Amino acid sequence: MTLGPDEMVRSNLPVIDLEPWFRGDRGRTARALRSACLKTGFFYVSNHRLPDGLLDRIRAASRSFFSLPLEEKLRVHFEKARKQRGYIPLRGESSDPKGKGDEKEALDFTFPVPPEGVSDPVAYRMYGPNLWPEGLTGFRETVESYFEEMIRIAGTLFEILAASLELPHDFFRPKIDRPIAQLRLLHYPPQSEPLDEAFLGIGEHCDYECFTILDPGDVTGLQLRDQRGEWMEVEPLPRAFVVNLGEMLARWTNDVYRATVHRVVNRTGRERYAIPFFFGTNYDTLIDCLPTCSGPERPSRYPPILAGEYLAKRLNEVYGSLPES
Repeated sequence: MTLGPDEMVRSNLPVIDLEPWFRGDRGRTARALRSACLKTGFFYVSNHRLPDGLLDRIRAASRSFFSLPLEEKLRVHFEKARKQRGYIPLRGESSDPKGKGDEKEALDFTFPVPPEGVSDPVAYRMYGPNLWPEGLTGFRETVESYFEEMIRIAGTLFEILAASLELPHDFFRPKIDRPIAQLRLLHYPPQSEPLDEAFLGIGEHCDYECFTILDPGDVTGLQLRDQRGEWMEVEPLPRAFVVNLGEMLARWTNDVYRATVHRVVNRTGRERYAIPFFFGTNYDTLIDCLPTCSGPERPSRYPPILAGEYLAKRLNEVYGSLPES
């Protein structure tokens, strides 16, 4: 069912307050996370302890880049970095394979340190040196500081995840010390009516990794599909991130936790800026059914697969295969 802009249901997502976790009341936070993951796989995260001013600086950095002339942005085109890093112009990718192109432009950054002992050239589409635009004062320092904070928050979420699944609190720690991680700066121009379903801001999809930690900005447009098949608008909550689960985590939990289909449609008449951070595991982590997520009545649904192999397969569907080195 497709809803018009005046018919859109407003989402009522749970808010996971991290302050009790930081204070030591870990059971409360783990229970809240489990409830959210079982129901929708989408929730807000508040009191994440992001340093004062950093969110404002990364938002300003994003706007400064996208305001550059196109020829300046093309100097850091993603093809110069062999995928997953650099600038992607409008309609340069299609998140929904049935679509013709996303109505957005992006600037991507990945975790720069390659995995130890992994020689597969495909791994280097997900790791390696980033491309940096010239002439933007403080841009690189801001992006790198924000990236580090996202790594910290993602690590905290994995500790809470472990507690919610009755696993040791450090269960995931050795699996995420060199993670497949990507930060995206996104710009969505306003979309006029009537809406062309082939050119949404981002076509309907599930994210591929474990967690997405999103700064949605202050303009609506993110929509998730609920269990009835209706699209729900996700309202920005001041100073809170929107977090959703990805396919890898759903697979790891044997579909106990959900990855929810979502999309972006910018009907606001305003420019929309958003900053998602996609966080997976180490490239060579084996994604096999977690010990607390299967039993006689719920056998394992998926064969084991390396995280890097799974993500490469999914990325190839959007970006095409990466030529061998």
